[in-house]
Amino acid sequence: MLTDEYTPLYPVCLSLDRCRCLVAGLGEVGRRKLSGLLASRPAAVTVLDILPKEELCPEARALLEQPCVSYACRPCNKKDIEGCTLVFAATGSHAENLRIASLCREAHVLCNCASSPEAGNVTLPAIARQGSLSIALSTGGASPALARRWRHELEGWLTPRARMVRLMGRLRPLVLAMKADTRQNTALFRLVAASPLQIWLETGDMDQCRQWLLTHLPPALHEYIAELLDDCS
Repeated sequence: MLTDEYTPLYPVCLSLDRCRCLVAGLGEVGRRKLSGLLASRPAAVTVLDILPKEELCPEARALLEQPCVSYACRPCNKKDIEGCTLVFAATGSHAENLRIASLCREAHVLCNCASSPEAGNVTLPAIARQGSLSIALSTGGASPALARRWRHELEGWLTPRARMVRLMGRLRPLVLAMKADTRQNTALFRLVAASPLQIWLETGDMDQCRQWLLTHLPPALHEYIAELLDDCS
């Protein structure tokens, strides 16, 4: 019977700083999972596979060279999972992935199960990134192919907005350091966010950007305008 019912997902952005993660399996899927995981800069990643390191493909060995990665040639066990924040069950064996997902459920550890997403409690969205700006897109499991297509479309959409994020990321600590009233800071941040700065950054009109900032920023911040706009065009 046809159905369009999918379990609603709760979107969340997870910081892996100071966290330990595990990837079981270094085939094509496992390498993709590991590469995406390393982009989030976890504190430590344990990688497991049944092949000795010297028999792995060059792409896999290159990933293992990252300082935070440790490798072992053996199956995953319960102790490997203890203390992990996130586990990827990405071996070439469906049964093994289910076993790992079951161990994660028992240990209350987040798990992405490559062969049976419903067996884990984490599904990976398609992620479009530009600098520190990212958008996660999920179809709830209905069509990963569509999610990948739209991810590429979103990457172009993000480019000028990433420039605006870079500017705001520099401006925010300067404003907060002035110790002004919270409502005053909020009003200024909203004014900047609603301004035409994003359009001017996209078109490279830095003169308009400088003039707007001179007009609307507190005088104490005028000396920082050149730094705010550096590499934003």
